[in-house]
This record gives sequence, C-alpha cells and structure tokens, in this order.
Amino acid sequence: MQLHNTLYSFLLLLASVSTVLGAAVESYGISQRDSESEATTGKLVFAHFMIGIVSDRTSAAAFDDDMKRAKSYGIDAFALNIGTDPYTDTQLGYAYQSAANNGMKVFLSFDFNWWNPSDATGVGSKIAQYASRPAQLKINGKVFVSSFAGDGLNVDQVRSTAGVNLFMAPNFHPGQGDFSKLDGALNWMAWPNDGRNKAPEGGVVISVIDGDDSYRSTIGDKSLISPASPWFSTHFGAEVSYSKNWVFPGDFLWYQRWNDILALAPQFVEIETWNDYGESHYIGPLSSPHTDDGGSKWVNDMPHSGWLEMSKPFIAAYKAGSESVFNYITDEKLIYWYRPTPRNINCDSTDTTMGPANNGSGNYFNGRPNGWETLSDSVFVVSLLKSPGTVTVNSGGTHYSYDAPAGAAAFSVPMGIGAQAFGLNRNGKTIFSDTSLKQIVTKCICGIYNFNAYVGTVPAGASDPLGSDGLANFENGLKVACAAQPSLPASPPATVAIFATGTPTPAPTSHI
Repeated sequence: MQLHNTLYSFLLLLASVSTVLGAAVESYGISQRDSESEATTGKLVFAHFMIGIVSDRTSAAAFDDDMKRAKSYGIDAFALNIGTDPYTDTQLGYAYQSAANNGMKVFLSFDFNWWNPSDATGVGSKIAQYASRPAQLKINGKVFVSSFAGDGLNVDQVRSTAGVNLFMAPNFHPGQGDFSKLDGALNWMAWPNDGRNKAPEGGVVISVIDGDDSYRSTIGDKSLISPASPWFSTHFGAEVSYSKNWVFPGDFLWYQRWNDILALAPQFVEIETWNDYGESHYIGPLSSPHTDDGGSKWVNDMPHSGWLEMSKPFIAAYKAGSESVFNYITDEKLIYWYRPTPRNINCDSTDTTMGPANNGSGNYFNGRPNGWETLSDSVFVVSLLKSPGTVTVNSGGTHYSYDAPAGAAAFSVPMGIGAQAFGLNRNGKTIFSDTSLKQIVTKCICGIYNFNAYVGTVPAGASDPLGSDGLANFENGLKVACAAQPSLPASPPATVAIFATGTPTPAPTSHI
C-alpha cells in the first residue's frame, strides 16, 4: 500500500511537471507536439525577400539585422525569393542560419522568371535540401513552399522528389494553373492594374480585392496568401537587358490595403517586398547590405522605413482579429510620403530650366513611365494617435491643418514645391514637429524620371543611407554627371513662410 501511494504521488508529480513544462512551451509559441515549431497555426505575416541581390553577404550575421528588425514589427517569416544564381545556396545557408539564431522563420519562394516549371525534380530537390533546417516554416508539420508564377509545375513530382510533407502555396494564376494539388495560393498582384501587368487604363481597373476574390473562388477553403504592398515604380532602360518602365497607382495604397486586410482577415499576408529596391516597393532599410541592379538611380536618398513603422499596429491588429488599430498603437507618430517631383515634369526636354536633359535614360514610353497619370501630385500623411489631435502640414509654403481622430487616419494635401513640414498639436501646444530632409523640386534629379516615394516619420527616424555596394551601378545609363553617393542634408531645409491655407483631403474609403 505504501509502495502504491509512493508510486501514485510520483505519477502526480510527474504529471504536474509535464503540465508546467507544457504550459511553458506553449507560452513561447511552441507546440507541445513539436518542440521545433514544426506546427504553426493562426494568422501569419510574411515579407518577400530577394536573395538575388544579396550576393555580397559573407556570413549569417549579415542577415541578423533583417531578421531582428522584421520580427520586432510582427513579421513571422521571410519568403526567400530564389533564382538559379551560383551564389543562391551560399546565401540561403546564411539566411536559414540567421533565422534560426534569431527566432525567425523562412521558406523558399521559387522565382519562375528563372526556374522552369518543367523542372519539377529540381524544385523538389531544392526543397529537400532545406526542409529539415530548424528555421524552416512549417504549417501543421508540413514544409511551407511558395513561388512567384509557376503555372504548369508538376506538383505531384515536386512532392515525390522532396520526400517530405509539403504545404504548397505558389503563385499559380486562376484560369492558368492547376490548383487541385495545392494547399493554398499566393495572390501576387498587390497593385490596382489593367489585367495585363500595367496600371489601369481605358476604364479597366482590377483592384487588389478583385484579385483576392478571384483566388478565393478558385481555391475554395484552401489557404490564401493575400498581398500588401506600398508602391511600385521602376525605370530600367537600355542599360539593362530587360527594359521595364512603369508605375502602378500608389498614393494611399499602403494605408487602404491594411484596412482592407483587417476587414477581410485572410489566413496569411505577404508584404511585397522587404528589399526589392529596383521596383520601389521595399519597406526594409536602404542600408541593408545588397548589390545594385541599377535601381539605385531612383532609390538613393529615398528611405521607406516609415512604411514599416506604419505597418506595426496594423500587423498586431490583424493577428488579434481586430478591425481597428487603436489598441495596438504604442508610439504616436506621423508617417508621410510623396514623390520628389511633380508628375508632369519633362526629363526628355532640352529645356535646361527643367534640369539636365537625359533623353529618358534610353527608356521606352518616351522616357516617362507608363501609368504616370494614375499618381496624384500630393503629399500623403497617416497619423497614429492615442488621442485626437490637430495635424499640420506646410507643403512648400501652403498651410494645412485637420483634426485627426484617435487611432489611424489618413489625409493628403496638394504637392507644394519646396520644403515639407509636419506637426501634431493638442490644446494649443505642439506635441512634435519636424521638417523633411527631402524637398519637392521641379528639376529632373540626376536627369531621370523618378516616381519612387520618399517616406518619413515625425518624430524622425534614424538616417538610412545606401552603402557602396548598393550604389555600385548608380551611373549606368545616366546621361548627366551625378555623384554616386547619398546626398540628403544633415539638417532639414528651411521652410518658407506660410502664405496661404488649404483644405486637406481624407483618404478614400473605397477598396483598392
């Protein structure tokens, strides 16, 4: 009897210890069923990361800042976009190791601009190569895999070659790819468009939500990776082998899209992108080590980290299932963005009053990017406030003010030439204010059309210059002399005296 009681007490103690340990494991977001986080459920946020432009990284530590930074904003995993470059495996090894060192997750996203959909065996072999790495994202024990494009890929062959359970959510296209063998799908098209990969025209407007709806009707109850992107502008010309020169409507896109995501509550969200500088939709830092594909001409002096700042309370609200960010704003701030020049500036002219002529850098569409008419000449401001306040804007000397509610709100004002200043007032007192380092000008900076956005915050964030590797091809294709170096001033420019007042415009409530 005494032996029975002793054994019974021991079993109770063991059960108690197991319960405590199990609770501890769960408190760190780790499944009891799998201590290596092989089972992951709930809403997740990914960020698309271009491995093809980080061949200059020499260790796992070179990825640490990206991993830590993304994780601190609520991003759960990087979708590692891979082509067939000879350095791909080296950089993937570093990325997987850094992610493991920093409690982050990663997964492969095959770029079928470079991979061939007929190479299902190659795709499966590459998945197998990284499937057992500790940082590999898994959903219910299945190795997560995605792609850019890939219609026609033999999914059965991929699964067979990989030899592990896969959660396949590629960017197949409704009406083109076979979705029957998939676990989910990525809607890549994060920008309003005309259905032919260009800005809306001729009355044809396909919104991002239209794309989501098309995917939902195609995949049924399978998982949707819904996109979120702040911008798109690219201006490659004859200096590269793949001329591309167009924009998509941006303006309030980042703000509206996150509000739509809160309302739609998809299972997964993919931010496009962390570091695709050449297409101007990066939210990661310019200083993140990377090589230059020639995009530095329109990326230099154009930080986007403010968009990452804006996303933080939205990501938290999305994961909590809330349609409001109010309870998730930890630091009050203003986020603002604008293009550096008016949209009708003429960089093809020999009129020197518009700046040095560049003959469009050899680009097509007469130099000016396709879709330029879809962007408005405005300065955009998002307020993240814990209590109501008055937001002020001085755009080139014209004064604007508006009452901003608690939570998130967005307004725009007409673009004024010169310095741009912003502030927040309450009860007649200035809470904070600042003047942007970037002025709006009427000359062609370095002689080219630049439809990228400058993004800032009030209070101001840290300086974020491009490094030497990120400026290596800056002069390629330029027709005028322009220094390959960051040129934002150390101190803000002087504002002009306010000579008029105007009425700001609230962000549209319609879906995009």
